[in-house]
Amino acid sequence: MPVNAERIAGDIATIATFTLTPGHGAGRPTFSSHWRQARDHVIAEATHAGCHHRIDAAGNVHIRSASVGWSVPCWLAGSHLDSVPGGGDYDGVLGVVAALEVLRAAAEDGRHSIPFEAVIFAEEEGTTFGLGMLGSQGWIGTLDAKALTALQNSSGQNYWQAGKSHQTDPAQLEANRLRPKDWLGFFEVHIEQGAGMWKRKESVALVTGINGRWQYSVTLNGVANHAGSTGMADRHDALAGAAEIIAGLESLAPTLGPRLVATVGKLLVEPNVFNVIPSTVIFTIDLRADSDSALAGADLRIRSLITSAATRRGLKVDLTQTESLPAAALDADLADRLRAAATRLSMTTLPETTSGALHDAAILAAVIPTIMLFVASRDGISHNPNEFSRLEDATAATRLLYEAVSNP
Repeated sequence: MPVNAERIAGDIATIATFTLTPGHGAGRPTFSSHWRQARDHVIAEATHAGCHHRIDAAGNVHIRSASVGWSVPCWLAGSHLDSVPGGGDYDGVLGVVAALEVLRAAAEDGRHSIPFEAVIFAEEEGTTFGLGMLGSQGWIGTLDAKALTALQNSSGQNYWQAGKSHQTDPAQLEANRLRPKDWLGFFEVHIEQGAGMWKRKESVALVTGINGRWQYSVTLNGVANHAGSTGMADRHDALAGAAEIIAGLESLAPTLGPRLVATVGKLLVEPNVFNVIPSTVIFTIDLRADSDSALAGADLRIRSLITSAATRRGLKVDLTQTESLPAAALDADLADRLRAAATRLSMTTLPETTSGALHDAAILAAVIPTIMLFVASRDGISHNPNEFSRLEDATAATRLLYEAVSNP
């Protein structure tokens, strides 16, 4: 089989050089020059392999063999190239490179008419515009042009302003929308971003479901006061209230389900002065679980925890749910297709797992058959410059993808 490990390694290494933070991990905000360099590298490699490409109105790149017209129903595979600040070299990148390598391998194998398309989704991570999976959501229609206009990057540009030079177009968003009948199914190859596979000494795993994610913004308002002359019983300390809630979340989460996790990842404190009792704290909560019922049950307990802590400390609360993405079961028929492909490749076992992280696959699963493959992450480290996956595992997953999409 012509899947080439050296090409895969070369692409990952090259894309890693396109970063705002050389030597300090991946830094590729969507629509930045470094993101564009990574995107253009993939397009150039595909063009060299005899492919053509188009960019949809949401900014997603679509690549096919020049022998396959845009009206032909196809298998779809890919991921994203944007990164969190100081991220790793494999998150998203591996899925894009795997899809690119399928196109190159097919061309090298003389199989130019395989109905297959590689896709690069725009803004998966959510760190550039404050909300994740914008390219895939814009493409399938869960976010319209108005919703994307309301989102801004750190420079104050909305999605369309920042993406204009990269061929986004709000006027064409609806016309470019995904039509389910045009697709045979979607495959996303991704690193696991957890320690499970590495601990179990697994190389590649079949992902049968993706955990749902509910996110919140919480504002606690207390009273700023002198740190020296205000007695402990007389304080309305917003930061102490936030600390109580955060510690409570850490204790509460394990009681709500074996796969439920809760994270406070962002905290803003005012006035943020060393000798003033904090008056306002704004923080986020990221809640994930493998079932919608677990998420709903946790929601009630979390709201109760926040209310109790705020009442006890005399704080006002503003709690807003900012996102509600359901748990997604992935496609059983595509899972069988990958199992059959693994058998043909003499892969003795294809372990199964679910994804704690969200991916573009969770968005597409609502409209077309979707499945994922995980590649083991060393020690479970991700969103970190030390992120690493073995080349042999990445190559095995790519071979499995090629086998799945190239056979009837």
